[in-house]
Amino acid sequence: MNKTEMIDAIAEQTGLTKADVAKVLNAFVEKTVETVAAGGEFTIIGFGSFKSAVRKAREGRNPSTGETIQIPAATLPKFVPGKQFKDAVNAK
Repeated sequence: MNKTEMIDAIAEQTGLTKADVAKVLNAFVEKTVETVAAGGEFTIIGFGSFKSAVRKAREGRNPSTGETIQIPAATLPKFVPGKQFKDAVNAK
């Protein structure tokens, strides 16, 4: 499912206009990115948590040449699913 399909599905389920749903979804994404980029955490109980994680610098290899390279440290976004989400995905 892509963003447009998600907007259509939410609009159909809620009775809101597609434009209103798009505004809400865009605001949700924007605020989530702002929060995580600032080092904060955003949690939706039962769904999961969005946060940042630090990956340490490390040594790697260029697969085509075998040369050793340095991979710099990075701060990455991370999503940790909540119990209800995990249970729903694993339900049989």
